[in-house]
Amino acid sequence: MSNPGSNSVSRIAALVVAGVASFLTPFMGSSINVALPAIVEEFSMNAVMMSWVATSYLLAAAMFLVPFGKIADMYGRRRIFIYGISVYTVSSLLLGMSNSAGMLIGLRVVQGIGGAMIFGTAVAILTSVFPPGERGRALGINTAATYLGLSLGPYLGGLLTEHLGWRSLFFANVPLGIIVIVLVLLTLRGEWKGAKGDKFDLTGSVLYGLSLVAIMLGFPRLPEIWGISLLVAGLIGIAAFVYWESAIEHPVLNMSLFRNNTVFAFSNLAAFINYSATFAVTFLLSLYLQYVKGFSPETAGLILVSQPVVMTVFSPAAGWLSDRLEARIVASAGMALMVVGLALLSLVGTGTSTAFIAVCLVILGFGYALFSSPNTNAVMSSVEKPFYGVAAATLATMRLVGQTLSMGIATLIMAVYVGNAQIQPANHPQFLAGMKTALIVFCVLCFIGIFASLARGRTHLQVQQSD
Repeated sequence: MSNPGSNSVSRIAALVVAGVASFLTPFMGSSINVALPAIVEEFSMNAVMMSWVATSYLLAAAMFLVPFGKIADMYGRRRIFIYGISVYTVSSLLLGMSNSAGMLIGLRVVQGIGGAMIFGTAVAILTSVFPPGERGRALGINTAATYLGLSLGPYLGGLLTEHLGWRSLFFANVPLGIIVIVLVLLTLRGEWKGAKGDKFDLTGSVLYGLSLVAIMLGFPRLPEIWGISLLVAGLIGIAAFVYWESAIEHPVLNMSLFRNNTVFAFSNLAAFINYSATFAVTFLLSLYLQYVKGFSPETAGLILVSQPVVMTVFSPAAGWLSDRLEARIVASAGMALMVVGLALLSLVGTGTSTAFIAVCLVILGFGYALFSSPNTNAVMSSVEKPFYGVAAATLATMRLVGQTLSMGIATLIMAVYVGNAQIQPANHPQFLAGMKTALIVFCVLCFIGIFASLARGRTHLQVQQSD
């Protein structure tokens, strides 16, 4: 029952299942951004608590990604994938019934755990099924499904929030989750295992998770003493984790993947920098469009949709291109385009036209498309089959930790400029100043990311060696 992906039917089934799952989670994330003002109003949240609606999910997913990636390699990627979709679907149903801010954030943590099971397996299944010559195109199509979720999220999220209330966003995930579960059970036969016989590293997993929590909780609290203490504790924990993983026989994360594999190491670093520099942009612009420009959630979502639409259209082509050209060239060009888009967005003010914002988002979207699929192809093609689950989980961890850090940067800057007060017309100038500062920081990060992307070296040679 292992490696059941040699025929075209299995490949199509895997592509459909992974694609629908990859659509589901970003749809939720992008629609939540548009619904935040409505959630804040119902539960009377301040700016910091508001950011935790998104951050709690990202933090939980990042904590559990690598452990679940390892578990999937050991016990079956299909099995963990089904568990993940089930947890995600049930938590979405309960989230729609939330009666307090605490309940909402707590259930977002549970939803994040389900997301970790999905992220750590979907790309690994695709990589297991598709050979190197077709892998980039398959990953590109899967990336397009992700961006389709991002595309429809802001608009449909705004539409649902305006006419049916924010709870309808969570309820909408339930039938989609059920569809994925049925598709897996009916069409995706067999199982994929790459690390049978390994022992699960519980100590390393706990150390990794706690260290990550400390870092992500500490960063937004800088420069307070608690923030510094948590950050230092987290960094010490990461150092201890690396030492532990290097010393044991069956690590949850094989450190040789970073030490001896330049493509894997720098591709993951480039992904981390990329998401750190870009994720919170939609969050900030959603608040800007609704609070400063006075647009409805539906209109704000329609403007924000321009970026992921471009990502959806061009991602398959970028993935196909990475099967033929060096991923570092295509991905680095994408990163450079994002620098341009972020620099232009930092000029936004009270009187900025929606057309200018839309053009900036299109530039960002095209840059995203050029970066993401080739970078994913480079990571997954640089490792051997037993490590597909861990490799996919590591890349997803870079994405989610980067997204969490991006939200942390935005939260920290907003706390400095706006404080804990709700965003009102009286503090719009402070909000705009904070947004401009955050966008400049993100632009600098993205510029640094270009060099991390270029430093990965040749990827096609790596593919030939690993396959």
